[in-house]
Amino acid sequence: MTFLPNLRAVAVVALFASQLVLAACGSNSTDNDPQIPLASFNTPINLTNQEYVALRADNGAAYVKGGVRGLIVVRQNASTYYAFERNCPYRAADTCARVSIDPSRLFLKDACCQSQFDLQGRVQSGPAGRPLRQYSTSLSGTILTITN
Repeated sequence: MTFLPNLRAVAVVALFASQLVLAACGSNSTDNDPQIPLASFNTPINLTNQEYVALRADNGAAYVKGGVRGLIVVRQNASTYYAFERNCPYRAADTCARVSIDPSRLFLKDACCQSQFDLQGRVQSGPAGRPLRQYSTSLSGTILTITN
């Protein structure tokens, strides 16, 4: 019965091929939006500078240079800060795809697509299907360093 061993061989090959396809579909990338270009930077800011006065209170937010289209830094509490890319993840290549701090200071908004994000970068409304790209932060005394 040579038919049965051949069937097993075909099954093994098919299983192996399907595993290869599944592995190729996976990604090790932590990038939450491949449309936004990657930017490598190391930006230290002194929280005692007057331009960052908003970052002295919880839920305060300020603009910082860096990233692709700039950064928004949000203070959650005295020891936790978030740094987000201002390039909106929805139609990231559009020149107007830039997130701003809403005048209410309660959320972040892209005036181009009308997407709104909470102060942790999560989508609240609008067409954006992904959160804002988040960068690493570390605090040492009064120096907050933002890196990617």
